[in-house]
Amino acid sequence: MSKILVTGGTGFIGSHTVVELYNAGYDVVIVDDFSNSNPKILKQIEAITGRVPEFVELDLCDELKVKAFVDANTDISGVIHFAAFKAVGESVQQPLKYYRNNFYSLINVINGFNSKVNLVFSSSCTVYGQPDVLPVTEAAPVKKAESPYGNTKQIAEEILQESCAVTPEMNVIALRYFNPVGAHDSALIGELPIGVPQNLIPFITQSAIGKRGPITVYGNDYDTPDGSAIRDYIHVVDLAKAHVAAIQRLESKKAESNYEVFNLGTGTGTTVLQVIEAFEKATGEKLSYTIGARREGDIEKVWGDVTKSANDLGWKAERDINVMMSSAWNWEKYLKDNPF
Repeated sequence: MSKILVTGGTGFIGSHTVVELYNAGYDVVIVDDFSNSNPKILKQIEAITGRVPEFVELDLCDELKVKAFVDANTDISGVIHFAAFKAVGESVQQPLKYYRNNFYSLINVINGFNSKVNLVFSSSCTVYGQPDVLPVTEAAPVKKAESPYGNTKQIAEEILQESCAVTPEMNVIALRYFNPVGAHDSALIGELPIGVPQNLIPFITQSAIGKRGPITVYGNDYDTPDGSAIRDYIHVVDLAKAHVAAIQRLESKKAESNYEVFNLGTGTGTTVLQVIEAFEKATGEKLSYTIGARREGDIEKVWGDVTKSANDLGWKAERDINVMMSSAWNWEKYLKDNPF
């Protein structure tokens, strides 16, 4: 079976995708430097799948080491590229950290394969900024990014699209995620932020279990049903399965061009306050929260039109917000008894 390189494969989405690749019959090699993940995830993947992951610890910003790795692994048939920093708020405070890591790693991977590669790129709905029309389709204009993180995704897509335009042997699918949440059904892998969580759901679960204080809802004066910001939340297992579908599309040469983009979400928007309510309902845990000022870099509301993913990738999200919340909570409870 084909061997897929998964960069950032011990991270949140990467680890779930490795599991789904194994489930689909693929061989996998993981590359990570643990800058935003934990080595114990490798054992967790083994516990779920019964397979010992092939793993290489490597900083993808090191061009020579990336080239040497690719030269030593000629059986790799495709790449799923996750390795990137991803916290919107942190990117506003440390833009150079994001530009260096997110661009160097991508460029070094492309160069490592001499641009002759099937590559699935981890992009983001942040490329749309605040859309003029909702739900947002893949044809919507890419707007000026609201954060350096969002800008790295926009420019990375431009790098890939322009590279594909002059390299017929390069085939890319950029997957524009909405908001990945939840955890594996086994509760053995999930979101594992280092330090204070930058994303809503892990902060909610850590607050509920007593690791954090009250949740801050950043803004209650947006033009939304309850004043809090709206996002399209998607279960991480659904998201992982979409990456398998994307690799299969590239391998089967079904792509309409050698550069394609797809939205990945549920197609439904949920406010922050609705997420809090859903968590309480799904888990029976009462949350404490306060209302804070709007956060720099955040947009008001966004959710996706996922028709293209359903029609062309043959993929759609299956897990609802209640499953997202209960699985995230089960993971948090596992971590309490099995600290990393």
